[in-house]
Amino acid sequence: MVGQTRNKLKEAASEPSHSPRSTQSRRRRRRATGAGEPELDEEPKEEVKKPERPLPACGVNLPGGARECSPRRTRNLNAQNCLQMEVVARTVLLGRFQFLSCFMEQLRNKMHVLRRSQFTGRMTLGIAVFVAILHWIHLITLFENDRHFSHLSSLEREMTFRTEMGLYYSYFKTIIEAPSFLEGLWMIMNDRLTEYPLVINTVKRFHLYPEVIIAFWYRIFVGIMNLFGLETKTCWNVTRVEPLNEVQSCEGLGDPACFYVGVIFILNGIMMGLFFIYGAYLSGTQLGGLITVLCYFFNHGEATRVMWTPPLRESFSYPFLVLQMYILTVILRTSNNSKKHFIALCLSNVAFMLPWQFAQFILFTQIASLFPMYVVGYIEPKKFQKIIYMNMVSVLLCFVLMFGNPMYLSSYYSSSLLMTLVIILKRNKIQRLDASGLHFWIIQGSAWFCGTIILKFLTSKILGVSDHIRLSDLIAARILRYTDFDTLIYTCAPEFDFMEKATPLRYTETLLLPIVMVITYFIFKKAFRDILCVLSANTYLRRQLLEHGELIFHTLQLFAFTSLAILIMRLKLFLTPHMCVMASLICSRRLFGWLFWRVRFENVIFGILTVMSIQGCANLHNQWSIIGEFNNLPQEELIQWIQYNTRPDAVFAGAMPTMASVKLSTLHPIVNHPHYEDADLRARTKIVYSAYSRKSAKEVRDKLVELHVNYYILEEAWCVVRTKPGCSMLEIWDVEDPSNSANPPLCSVLLKDERPYFTTVFQNSIYRVLKVNWE
Repeated sequence: MVGQTRNKLKEAASEPSHSPRSTQSRRRRRRATGAGEPELDEEPKEEVKKPERPLPACGVNLPGGARECSPRRTRNLNAQNCLQMEVVARTVLLGRFQFLSCFMEQLRNKMHVLRRSQFTGRMTLGIAVFVAILHWIHLITLFENDRHFSHLSSLEREMTFRTEMGLYYSYFKTIIEAPSFLEGLWMIMNDRLTEYPLVINTVKRFHLYPEVIIAFWYRIFVGIMNLFGLETKTCWNVTRVEPLNEVQSCEGLGDPACFYVGVIFILNGIMMGLFFIYGAYLSGTQLGGLITVLCYFFNHGEATRVMWTPPLRESFSYPFLVLQMYILTVILRTSNNSKKHFIALCLSNVAFMLPWQFAQFILFTQIASLFPMYVVGYIEPKKFQKIIYMNMVSVLLCFVLMFGNPMYLSSYYSSSLLMTLVIILKRNKIQRLDASGLHFWIIQGSAWFCGTIILKFLTSKILGVSDHIRLSDLIAARILRYTDFDTLIYTCAPEFDFMEKATPLRYTETLLLPIVMVITYFIFKKAFRDILCVLSANTYLRRQLLEHGELIFHTLQLFAFTSLAILIMRLKLFLTPHMCVMASLICSRRLFGWLFWRVRFENVIFGILTVMSIQGCANLHNQWSIIGEFNNLPQEELIQWIQYNTRPDAVFAGAMPTMASVKLSTLHPIVNHPHYEDADLRARTKIVYSAYSRKSAKEVRDKLVELHVNYYILEEAWCVVRTKPGCSMLEIWDVEDPSNSANPPLCSVLLKDERPYFTTVFQNSIYRVLKVNWE
């Protein structure tokens, strides 16, 4: 036993001395690697190195194996234990101080990162606020320059809201002029003026939540200001050019029209700040957000028309789509999403759908972009299922808030959500078919596409809304070249025409189109490579390969928006801003890190911005140079004649844009209006527009009497105007009513001699008011 002990001590003596830190690290490594020897076996081996000197003094061989040196040896062991305790104590103390030092260093680093992130976050928020204010100023400047709105009378301001804009504003006016907010709300929910003699809920039919909310804010604002005795508007008399008389003009938030458009411009100003945050997050740098904002300003005329038509539904709705897509991008990029992200997604969906009847089709294109990503593997099934659940909850909320409007349950959007959920829940059963990866994708895609179409038509028939015109119907009419009276009324309008051929050229001049094409190419290249790898890789590698799904989503959404914009020019409002967001990816190191290693990042971006600004600044200058003043004397004469020469309950019919102005400014009952999606309203409008057909005057008079019409407003321009071949009212009626194509136009007959079925009671250069003779 002694010999074995000495051999061990010699081996220990031959090893170099180690510091306590190295000893500690070695112990940790032994534990980490799972060594077979216990931890205590290592300690004597290292702690007995220094007590080796006293051993030769006991090296005498005694007979009988006597152990004379045992007491001394005991003393050496005591010293050894003391030394061992000293080393252990030193190690423990040094370890604790070292841990404390490391902890303090990590704490300092975290504080530095936190301060830097707070500074970066504050800076991002500050820039967002700045660009929001800048866009708000830009919008009000363009609006004022175009119409000289601040110097118009109340009647003139109302007349600037043409077509459906005037219809929407009329309900805002009704609420603020009512004795109380609740009475005004009841009046528009039980309206008898819009489709006389029918009583309709206009909030349900026309998506009037924006007007309800703004009217509530206006009444609160005016009430508070009156309570404190503060002025809310300034009025003065404006002298107009003869033969126009002097009018009173008021300016300030106390004026209803100024308050109304002011809220719209503030909302769209905030949208620009959101665009900056969106672009910065997507690209990973604040410079990307700046590029998004500059691209939007440089292509402002192609991106929005809110400065010309503030009350349109997209003016309220689109900013919330930007918010919704930003939240969805955060969800797609983040691996661990909290509940607040999905709740925010649901609420932004509701805010987007409530103001606009066409919003559901846009969200349908979003689901159509997300579904193939789920099939390939860019989205985890559980995350995608949560996204679908939030979309379904938002549809149900809108259905309830819109008083059971069946349009929400019978759309392609709702049908696609239900089919997607079914496919997710039945995914395991589909996998049992033992299909290969590509066949598995095709099976799911075919089931989704066919099931969505079948379910949409079934729900439309069951809920009785199959006759309503939607955005999908207009797109189908474009693709299939189908034409009838209703589709021609839409597609003959310039905003529903095909995209102008000059639009891609304008995109190219500001470098927006080339930049987006380059970005799309690299994203498509990555996706193509990922798909090939997925088809040949195992499940683990798929999780590693399919990253950056948010880039694939934006690319697929770009393709969808491009298709819509080509078919319907009005939908450029989705394409152009989305291209601006995509342009921020030119700063993304995920896509162009290989380039930024060779060329300085700042030089590339500065060069791109310089070239973009050449045409971009010219576009801004062209917008700022638009100077005009609203003036519509013929319509003003018409409205004043109606106010002073007809009974308050006299019923009017005529062209849809004119009817909106008549209802807004005179509060007289009308039988038709510009909100053309409803089937019953389209039937009414068809009867009213028969005055521009080849039917007989008696037949038209009898149909108008059935609608209780007292006065018909005939516009000479509608008899001959032709926006493009096949789009004059006479040509549209020849398509709809070929049996009367040989008869003379009724409009020309009424202009020559309207008797005995009508009587002219007012006439100016544009309008002629015909009294309908009931007998």
